Amino acid sequence: MKGLAFEIAPPALQADPNRVDIACFVGFVGRRPGALPAAVRTALARARWTDGPWARPAAEIDSLLQLPVAVDGWTAFDALYAWDERPLGGGRQHCASALGAAVRRFFATGGRRALIVRCGDPWPWLEPTTERTARRDERLAALLAPQASAMDPSSWHGLGHLHGLPEVSLVCLPDLPDLCAAPPETLAVAIEAPSSPEVFVACSDNAAPAVEQDIGLRDLAPPRCDAAGLAAWRNALGQARLQLARHHREKLLVASLPLPTRDLHQPGSEADAQARTDYLAHLEQTGVLAAPDTAGTGTASAFIQLAWPWLRTAQARDLPGELEPPEGLLTGLIAHNALARGTFRSIAGTPLPMVSGSEPVLPWSAIAPSPSDALARRVCVIAPQPGGWALQSDVSTAADQAWRAGGVTRLLGAVLRAARTVGSNALFEASGPALWHSVARSLEHTLTAFWREGGLGGKDPAEAFSVRCDLTTMTQNDLDNGRLRVEVSLLPLAAIERITVVLELGGGSSASATAPALEVA
Repeated sequence: MKGLAFEIAPPALQADPNRVDIACFVGFVGRRPGALPAAVRTALARARWTDGPWARPAAEIDSLLQLPVAVDGWTAFDALYAWDERPLGGGRQHCASALGAAVRRFFATGGRRALIVRCGDPWPWLEPTTERTARRDERLAALLAPQASAMDPSSWHGLGHLHGLPEVSLVCLPDLPDLCAAPPETLAVAIEAPSSPEVFVACSDNAAPAVEQDIGLRDLAPPRCDAAGLAAWRNALGQARLQLARHHREKLLVASLPLPTRDLHQPGSEADAQARTDYLAHLEQTGVLAAPDTAGTGTASAFIQLAWPWLRTAQARDLPGELEPPEGLLTGLIAHNALARGTFRSIAGTPLPMVSGSEPVLPWSAIAPSPSDALARRVCVIAPQPGGWALQSDVSTAADQAWRAGGVTRLLGAVLRAARTVGSNALFEASGPALWHSVARSLEHTLTAFWREGGLGGKDPAEAFSVRCDLTTMTQNDLDNGRLRVEVSLLPLAAIERITVVLELGGGSSASATAPALEVA
């Protein structure tokens, strides 16, 4: 019939806890006007966000505020979120949001699925300093959700949604550098002399509005952190790390190091000299790579991979300073590598033809070690090589070298994820020798598969790993309280020593993991 069009609605996306390539982006982005697609509304209803004891208000459902939404591609994300409509100031000009730029790069680099948690609308880029400072804690709380409880879905906001997203392996907080940044630097806009003499014209009620002067994004400075901002960023990242360490040990946090303010790089200053000659020492002295303290705010951890520097790409032209944070690219590389080669394999050396420059510019030398080589031992560095731009290193920020290689960290996360599935299947079985033997055999089969795929070293499975689950791994107190404990010792292919973890299955609770033999920061 003329005038009618039929469109087949895509099926609702299903969760898959066995995948290790799914990323969760938590941050601030606008919502596109229009009704929610049927598939999205169905997924929210299945998760009981539209009805039941923790149903959200209708306005929050329609605006997707603080709700996890799965997208399987850039087109789906672009249809739901106004990622390109972050206001520059009070006028009509806009730029891309940090979350939108990270998701765009994630899919462009090979990512296949992402979960989006929208914490609110992005604030204007040229927001007044007093407003930015006054609302920082409020925005950080919406992002980090420090009060979220695993047993109370009504408290899940921001990172708190990870309690209900077992399929997520990678976590990104793209707005964190901007949240902790100093006020944007003063914009110098050249005013051209008029090309015609001044004349008087009659007033008119229906005169066209004045044309707003365009502000070039190249002239705007990207977000930069002063000393106080860098400390705030470090502490916020440490809080996120603490949540992963306590509740989500199979997940990895990927973040971009923030750009420093220009006063830290004044020619001839002590900070400038250190940053140019030994940026690693600069990060260590400012506490960015310090071990976690009693408050849990340190960022030296196997749960974190940091990316540096900020990048110039063709797509970054809609961002202030035309610079793109590198976390979206690193997350996409990790996700694509998990699907194509295995998450335990290193992505170091991956060529990056989309990169045309960086800030700061990292020097390189085909003969002698470059200043970025030392930094690459703790940070995932993107640097120019003789054949073009490439990822120079794939590392976590862990202080212990055994957990330093990025492939080792991701391998352990995949093992813990598989072990959680084994434990969940036996959660309500009676503890005894039969169950202990069954759990041990299941884990041995799982680890044998990792060994065959090349994730574990050793000439045979006996050399690659060992599994124990008997009276030697459990105390009488464990038996009395229905806890089952399995000790797993394995040799990752890229590790310099064996790593031992203890998997614990508590009565009436979910499976968890600890690491007494080698502490996981």
